Amino acid sequence: MFVLLLVLAAVLFGFGFLNPLWWVAAAVLVYGVTRLGRYRVGGRRRSASSDLGDYRDYQERRDRQERWDRRYNRQNRARWRREDRRGHERRG
Repeated sequence: MFVLLLVLAAVLFGFGFLNPLWWVAAAVLVYGVTRLGRYRVGGRRRSASSDLGDYRDYQERRDRQERWDRRYNRQNRARWRREDRRGHERRG
């Protein structure tokens, strides 16, 4: 994929001798590829800020899960107690 983009940039650069607008298109393509390559996860290059982003994602997921657990426990605590009492009454 990366090789195809490089070939396309070279072709656009070659067409630039006919019309300078193609040079602009080639420059935009090269700029886009380099920006995309920086933020690509799982690639060869990985910036330190992506690790920080991964940790932030983990924190947000963990916080959401904790809030959901607290809400769910509060809402169902009384029901669970009733079910426990009924279970003990049947056994005992």
